[in-house]
Amino acid sequence: MTLILNIDTSTDFASIALAKDGELLNRAENRQQKDHAAWIQEAIQKLMKDSGYKLNELSALAVTNGPGSYTGLRVGLATAKGLCYGLNIPLITIGTLYVMALSANKALSGLNLPTTTLLCPMIDARRREVFTALYNVQLDEIISPNAMILDPSSFDKELDEHQILFFGSGSLKWKELCKNANARFADVNWDSSSMILPSYHGFREKKFADISYSEPAYLKEFYIHQS
Repeated sequence: MTLILNIDTSTDFASIALAKDGELLNRAENRQQKDHAAWIQEAIQKLMKDSGYKLNELSALAVTNGPGSYTGLRVGLATAKGLCYGLNIPLITIGTLYVMALSANKALSGLNLPTTTLLCPMIDARRREVFTALYNVQLDEIISPNAMILDPSSFDKELDEHQILFFGSGSLKWKELCKNANARFADVNWDSSSMILPSYHGFREKKFADISYSEPAYLKEFYIHQS
């Protein structure tokens, strides 16, 4: 039996999902971003109890390691690392944009888009900046995760050759700028349950992160403003 707790606190809402052998058992979520740190420990305890398992039965923990909210990423990774240390189990880290693209890929058929469509998750990074990446339907990276300042010519080359599905919180500001007919926009729902298959495969393939040295993938510098 492979029992994995999946944690995502990278964006405005947080969620946790418990999976057994790659199948969802139970999940919980919090939609108050400022409460992620206070919510997560109690939520994990309740989720495990409600699911009929104990923490020491976990095989591994998986966590989204960014990009996303600076505070949210630290909350999720610190929680996952602490549990992995205490339980002596491996840590699996998964990129937030990859998880978003995986969810969008599952939704492609329902959106009536061709299989050559590229997937572009976007997370709002304030002003005209977004955290983004570009994937094909095999989830190969066409453009690696990066912090991008949007302008009307962004993605011109890719849009000349492909339809691209843009989604996520950052896609709203891009929709105002983009006039290319090959651009498609959609609401794509995703949460920690979208991590279940990649974390399960990562566990089977022993793709574990270094608990001591794993850090969030912020993609840009973290600045502290002093008054």
